[in-house]
Amino acid sequence: MANGNKQAPLISGPSATGKSASLLNIRNQPDWMYLNCETGKELPFPSKFREFVITEPAQVIEALDFAYETQDEPDGCKGVIVDTVTFLMDMKESQDVIGSSNTQAAWGEFAQYFKRMMQEKVARLHIPVIFLAHTNTIYTDDGRPETFVPVKGSLKNNGIEAYFSLVVSTKRMSIKELEANPDYDKDLLNITEDDRENGFKYVFQTRLTPKTLGERIRAPMKMFSKNQTYMDNDVQLLMDHVNRYYNQ
Repeated sequence: MANGNKQAPLISGPSATGKSASLLNIRNQPDWMYLNCETGKELPFPSKFREFVITEPAQVIEALDFAYETQDEPDGCKGVIVDTVTFLMDMKESQDVIGSSNTQAAWGEFAQYFKRMMQEKVARLHIPVIFLAHTNTIYTDDGRPETFVPVKGSLKNNGIEAYFSLVVSTKRMSIKELEANPDYDKDLLNITEDDRENGFKYVFQTRLTPKTLGERIRAPMKMFSKNQTYMDNDVQLLMDHVNRYYNQ
C-alpha cells in the first residue's frame, strides 16, 4: 500500500447508489475542500463545503498542496473530497493524452500523475482525503461478474484500488436482505421506518461476500466484523469507525 494516510478511503460504486449523498453528515464542512471534477454537478444536498470546480488535473495537486500547508493551522483545511477520481482521470486523458504528439510519453505521465498524487501528496497528509469513484461491471467468459473502477493505461494492470487500504462499495439493498443477519451491528446500520416503508436502503458494503467475490472491496484485517458487512452510507460514520480502529 503506497498511501500512508490512514484516513483516505475509496468509496466506489455505480451511479445513483449514494456516493455523493454519503457526504451529507461530514462535520465541520466549511473546513473541508470539495473538489468537483464532474463539470460542477450539484451535490444532492445543501452543503457548506468550500467547493472548487476542477477544470484542470493540476488543480487537484494544488489543492492537496494547500491542504498540506494549512492542515495544522486553526483555520486550515481539515479534509479533502475528490468527486470523482474517475472523472478526474478522464479529464487527464482528454487534456494531456488525446492529441499528444507523443502518446507513449503522455500515457506514462498519465500514470505518474495518479501515482504522485497518491504516493506524494495524499500520503503526507494526516487529515481525511475522501475519494469517490464510479465502477464498471464486466462478465468473464465463464459468466462471473468483475466490478472495478475503470482506468486506462498501465494503471489498469493493478487497478487504482491497489493504492487504497480501504475500499467500500455503495449499494442499494433490500431491507429483507439486510435483516437476513439479525445480529447486524445496529451502531453502524440504522434501518429506519422510512427504509422499511421504501423496502430498500443505501449502504456501504465493507467486506466481500460469496456473491461479491468479483468486487475489489478491501479493508485492514479486523476493521470490520461479519456483522458489520453493511453499514449506513455515511462517510462521517465510516471515518469515526476507522479512527476507533487505529486508536484502540
